[in-house]
Amino acid sequence: MANDNTTHWADILKRRLANSTSKDERSEDEKKAEETELFTKYYSEWKVGGSKDSSYKNIPRFYYRLPAEDEVLLQKLREESRAVFLQRKSRELLDNEELQNLWFLLDKHQVPPMSGEEAMISYEAYLKVGEKAGPKCKQFFTARVYGKLLHSDPYGRISIMQFFNYVMRKVWLHQTRIGLSLYDVAGQGYLRESDLENYILELIPTLPQLDGLEKSFYSFYVCTAVRKFFFFLDPLRTGKIKIQDILACSFLDDLLELRDEELSKESQESNWFSAPSALRVYGQYLNLDKDHNGMLSKEELSRYGTGHPHLRLPGPSLPGVPHLRWRNVSKPISSLSLFPLVPVPSTPPPTQDYKTYLDFVLALENRKEPAALQYIFKLLDMEDQGYLNVFSLNYFFRAIQEQMKIHGQEVVSFQDVKDEIFDMVKPKDPYKITLQDLVNSCQGDTVTSILIDLNGFWTYENREVLVANDNDSNSALDLDDP
Repeated sequence: MANDNTTHWADILKRRLANSTSKDERSEDEKKAEETELFTKYYSEWKVGGSKDSSYKNIPRFYYRLPAEDEVLLQKLREESRAVFLQRKSRELLDNEELQNLWFLLDKHQVPPMSGEEAMISYEAYLKVGEKAGPKCKQFFTARVYGKLLHSDPYGRISIMQFFNYVMRKVWLHQTRIGLSLYDVAGQGYLRESDLENYILELIPTLPQLDGLEKSFYSFYVCTAVRKFFFFLDPLRTGKIKIQDILACSFLDDLLELRDEELSKESQESNWFSAPSALRVYGQYLNLDKDHNGMLSKEELSRYGTGHPHLRLPGPSLPGVPHLRWRNVSKPISSLSLFPLVPVPSTPPPTQDYKTYLDFVLALENRKEPAALQYIFKLLDMEDQGYLNVFSLNYFFRAIQEQMKIHGQEVVSFQDVKDEIFDMVKPKDPYKITLQDLVNSCQGDTVTSILIDLNGFWTYENREVLVANDNDSNSALDLDDP
């Protein structure tokens, strides 16, 4: 085999030498063209691989490199292409006139009898409306959509109102998706913190419930609103959120609810994004900032809530161990993060900025949420062990016992509380409680309230009395009814 190869190459070399003796009359351009052609041919064969299946040539390109910062022309081309694409998608959506026409067609083709006060439509009439509504509506008039909205009607019909609401919701989602994508500078389906800030800032003038806000407060309002999105939708603190996640959660609905000029006072107070709520949170921050330096120290933060230190924060030292302070950890969510106590060299006392304070408030006001439990768990896990043991529980509950003494209440034994906590959580390890144990038990908010909040502990300790009082109140109301 080796001799055959040697002979083959020897023959080629002899022919080359023979040809080289004859004068090549081709021009330099012709020689370069031949060289380029041969290079392209051999390079293509090498790249594809001669022994590979021919189908490899038909695999489409699926990876496109993002242009670098210095490739200005490519970046401009990409931005322009995305803008044209989004405009085309926007034109494909139903406008108000087309939605109104769709409603008239549905109402015209309703099939009696009515179901209560609901107008109904059969599948045959549904298909007729789809043919008349135009090409933009075609995606809504499918058997799949009809099947989703079909419930228990004895005639196999669906509610016209439910179908129309479905179409409206779909159109709204697509409109919002396109609107958010305009702020996606990277074009990867994510919004960074600055992107979402720009979106909400430009949204403020369209929300009548925020008309009373002064422009000087806009930056604080935007910070307050954006913080909720990132606290719950970016648990890994990557600094960006999927647009799909924003659309899937209810936060955007709560924000756009502020378009309602007649929104009730109760709804505004329960809505994190309302003006009263934002002013309340920022007002609390200013009240806690006693030295007016724009930051909160540990002592100032300990007054959070009722104005008394019911909330137990990590103390200045632990008995038997070196002096401990809060550690400052550089995180993308803010300039300073508050974490549990760890031994560090003596440094100036750490402070808490407004963004970090918002995380703190969101965690305490939403203790049932996994993101809030994760935040509080890091404060309780003083030694970064990834679990809470009896020592950790005793350390924090000791502050609750101190508050009981101050308020003249009978001090509850830690052993009893410890046994109740482990019974509630039922951890995999009988001596350790992990974050996952708290989440799985669905008792994380109760456990954390027992350990850090005197009012929360009092509510848990007197839960049976409170339930009895509620039952008595309900019975009294029933007796008053005629």
